[in-house]
Order: sequence, then structure tokens, then C-alpha cells
Amino acid sequence: MNSELPNGTARSIDGRQRVYYDGYWIKAYPVPADTLLEKRRLIAGLTQRLFKHVEHGLNVPGERLDEARRAYDAERDPDRRRVKGGMLAGALFNRAADIFQKLVELQQLGVAVKSDYALMRECGSHLAEALELGKMVRHRSGDEGIDELWGEPFKAFAYPIEEFYKSRYVKIALTMREIDRVAAEVTATFAALPRFAALGPLVQDFAAAAKTKCETLRTDADVFETWTTFVVVGERLLALGATLPSGPDDDLVQAGWTLVVRARSLMADMARARVPMPKSTETLCDALARYRARTAGGNGTTASARPEPTGAGSDSPRP
Repeated sequence: MNSELPNGTARSIDGRQRVYYDGYWIKAYPVPADTLLEKRRLIAGLTQRLFKHVEHGLNVPGERLDEARRAYDAERDPDRRRVKGGMLAGALFNRAADIFQKLVELQQLGVAVKSDYALMRECGSHLAEALELGKMVRHRSGDEGIDELWGEPFKAFAYPIEEFYKSRYVKIALTMREIDRVAAEVTATFAALPRFAALGPLVQDFAAAAKTKCETLRTDADVFETWTTFVVVGERLLALGATLPSGPDDDLVQAGWTLVVRARSLMADMARARVPMPKSTETLCDALARYRARTAGGNGTTASARPEPTGAGSDSPRP
């Protein structure tokens, strides 16, 4: 069993370097040099990815940090203050990026930039404040925040790049586990329902594609195949809805299909963000459990079945 294999174990599998974390063999990538230039590139990429996955508007202030702070401090309405807090967080990220760019330029001129340098402290302070404000911001789906994404730019700033990469692999393993959990819950919920007979393999195929998408960087040569498979398998899963046979229990079937679509969206969201979404996962699993009770006559005899995630504790080299 892989349970005895220590996290961080590296191995070449089918000609691809992989690293083992929490039951999954994850694609490994070369660690860049631990320089300010590489940190700037990493933080910029992480910030861009964050803005992509959270609700719209964070980047509206641009570099207008002082104005964003005044607007946030003056706001008393809780709902409006939440939105303005997100805008302030975005402005703080942008200011930190500007400071980091200047630090890189100074270093390239031969100036020794140490960790206690005033601008370094200011940059870290902005990232830490943005991390705290980020708790107000929701994922673009509107279901919950994704605190893990907010912490990544700060970790990239505060820790050596090699340590950041290790934390990235841990998050990917946790995300894969949640994707497997959602797929297992959906499969258990609909496996005994004849009108959903074709669903199980499609869900498992999509979960596999989502996990591969999760571990693959955009710079990877495999990204063309990985992204194409992720999209096409997802489309095939959604297409099942148009082929469900009609019957006297159409309302119940439609309620079930709504849950399938939610599950597909959640797995896709986690794969693209590369972080787990525990609140959304728990909410969906509870809804699936209630649906199982309905399809069993409402007597609760169908206890929540949670098959072992396909990647966890397995000797399979593929995540």
C-alpha cells in the first residue's frame, strides 16, 4: 500500500517525473531558482489566477490603493463593505506587485535586497492584509470563498520557492481527493436508478480528466491534449441530460439531473482553481444524500455510500 510511502517521494513513471502526496502521484515540474525575479513571476501568475477564479470586480481599482482603502473604511453597510473589501484586496495585490518589480530592478542593478529591506516589509504587509481581506471574497460560482488561493501569493513571497512547490503538490492531492469524493457520491446516488444507467462511467471519466487538468500547468506540452479531453468529456457528461428517457417521475429525474450538473460544475471549479472547495462539497454531498433518501421512498434506508477515492491509498501510478 502507498500509505507507507512518504510524501515527497519522486519517481519517473512512463517517462514522466511524478511526486507522491497523500495517495496520489502528481506531475512534478522543475523548481525555478529562488531569486526575486522568479518570485515576481510566480506571484504575478498566482495573482492573475486568483483574479480569474473569484467574483468580478477585484481588479477594478487597479493601482488606486489609497482610494480603495478610503472607500472600504467609510462603508458601513455589511454587504457593500464585503465587496469593497475585495476591491481593496485587489489593489493591495497590485501595489505589492509594483513594489516587487522595483525590488527586482534594484537587484538587477547590483543592489543587495535583504529580507529586512523596508520595501520588502511593505510588500509582505500588503500581501498579508490582502490575505485577510480575501476571506470576504467568494468564488465566481458564488458558493464560497477559496481561502487557499488567497494565501498562495503570500506563501510565494514568504517562503523559498521549493517550499512553495511542495505546498502546491499537497493542495493538488487534496483537490484530487475531493474530486474523487464528489464522483463517488454521484455514482453511489444514481447507480441503482435505471434511468441514470449510463451516468456512472461518464462521471468517472470526467473525474479522471478533472484530476489530470488539476495537475497540469499551462506551460506543459501536454496541455493541448489535457484541456481538450477535459472539455470534451465534460460535454459528453452534460449531453446525457438530453437523452434521459421520460416517465411518470420526470420531476424526480429532473431534480437528480440538477444535482449531476452541480457536481460536474464543482469538480470543474476545483480542477481549474487547483484547490478544494470544502463548503460546496459538503453542501452537495448533503443534497445527494437527501436525494438518495427520496429515491428510496423517503425512509432514509439508503445510507450515504462513500466508496474509496480511486487515487487514495492505491498503488496505481496515475492520479
